[in-house]
Amino acid sequence: MKLNLFNCNDSIDELTRARHCFRWTFALTLLLKLWLAAYFPMTGDEAFFYQWGVYPDWGYYDHPPMVGWLLYLLNHISSHPLSLRFITVLLWSVVSLGMVDLMRRLLPAQPATAYRLGSLFLVLPFAWALNAVTTDTPLILFMFASGYSFIRATLSDEKTWFAASGVFLGLALLSKYFAGLLAIAYFVYLARTRKGWLNLLLLALCALPFAAINVAYNATHCWNNVMFNLVNRHEGAHWSFGTVALYLVMMVYLTTPWVALKLLRSHRTLWQRGALAALFLVPFALFLLLSAKKTIGLHWVLGFMPFVFLFIGTVSSPDELRKYFRWTAWLGIPHFLALAAIILVPISAWKNTHAYDTIVFHKQTQSIVTALRSGLPQEGLVMARAYTPASLLSYHAGEYWAVFGEGKYHARQDDIIVDFRQYAGRPIRIFDRKPIETDELAPYFESVATGSFEVSGVQYWYADGKNFNYAVYRERMLKKIAEHYYRIPAFLPMYGCPFLQRYDLEGCCKH
Repeated sequence: MKLNLFNCNDSIDELTRARHCFRWTFALTLLLKLWLAAYFPMTGDEAFFYQWGVYPDWGYYDHPPMVGWLLYLLNHISSHPLSLRFITVLLWSVVSLGMVDLMRRLLPAQPATAYRLGSLFLVLPFAWALNAVTTDTPLILFMFASGYSFIRATLSDEKTWFAASGVFLGLALLSKYFAGLLAIAYFVYLARTRKGWLNLLLLALCALPFAAINVAYNATHCWNNVMFNLVNRHEGAHWSFGTVALYLVMMVYLTTPWVALKLLRSHRTLWQRGALAALFLVPFALFLLLSAKKTIGLHWVLGFMPFVFLFIGTVSSPDELRKYFRWTAWLGIPHFLALAAIILVPISAWKNTHAYDTIVFHKQTQSIVTALRSGLPQEGLVMARAYTPASLLSYHAGEYWAVFGEGKYHARQDDIIVDFRQYAGRPIRIFDRKPIETDELAPYFESVATGSFEVSGVQYWYADGKNFNYAVYRERMLKKIAEHYYRIPAFLPMYGCPFLQRYDLEGCCKH
């Protein structure tokens, strides 16, 4: 049988054609994702979260623990990117199967529509191009499982499905706080009736034990990821119409212009799809409000995308979905070419581009690690001055290289893992991608000498500090970190803060 992926018109009737198209799309996009996951360079965020799997815990500074637990298991198979990214590779493929199943239940008389929708969803650029393993991997998986169960519950009114929705919501909350927007959507939909309140109570009770794990962790660990998500990461936020416009443009891009237009034209039917519509309208409306003060990240909204397309499936004919599939497949071609170029094009070919430095750093990281280890004094340590280089270097070095200095509001896992008291008197080599001023480091060492090296024509810098002075570092740096990032509100009961206790800084911050 001749294969024509863009037309998918090679079988006998519409249902057979649609099913045939979905199977081929499923297989080909899965193979594409496996290739991208195996060969695309490790990103800074991935390398950072990888350490969560190396040092498993029941909570982390930035987010709840689920991705750390996932990476702990995957790392026991292999630390190769394909192993670490394997669940992400399967993620949207599994979601598409759930979407097809739901569509067949929502429109039992139109099974071809379900397969057409599944095919369309699989060729969306984000569904095959984004294979990085991050906190969004388990978040999206459990959010969809919760939403799937919720829709099944509203279709059948079976309590077990509401309970399942609550369990998966709890697991999503153990992945990332954005799952709370799904909880708000459930509340908006169910709080309209007395029966809805009872179902909402059941759902909440099933989610509560998982949420309690995160609350217990935060209460005994400086309210770390609560402070990060609700306070520290929003410093400097201000009103801007530009961020609102950026959010709207991003939403059109993610849904594709033709699907976004169909969504606008179908606004009058939204109320007819109550539960389904609530699962994306409520979160997107809240994101729109938030966008007035903060840039909304592309990955923030991905967990709600399946519900958008399920709604589109209910208001579109198979012919329309087939057209959207073709147009979306064509849209994906430049994305594929860009990703393939990063993987396949020799590094030297990028030399006269702005991306060259970044590509060298990500594709030649092992060479940078080797250079930094060369001539390192006995008992010497290597550190970096920002979390992205520290994370990537750590991944390729096979050992944890910490951040020297204050760092930023995010990626402060060092505050939990690293104990600077143990480094007193030791030599430390500090890496940076830009020149280092010795005056900045001089107070913390007996002496500081700077040097540089080149990898593939890109220059990198380092500073060798002799005899690390922990006492000065505590007074000038660790105390500054405590005063900046550990100003825990008095209304939050705190039963422990390892960072403040480790460095005897409990008295320096007002709680």
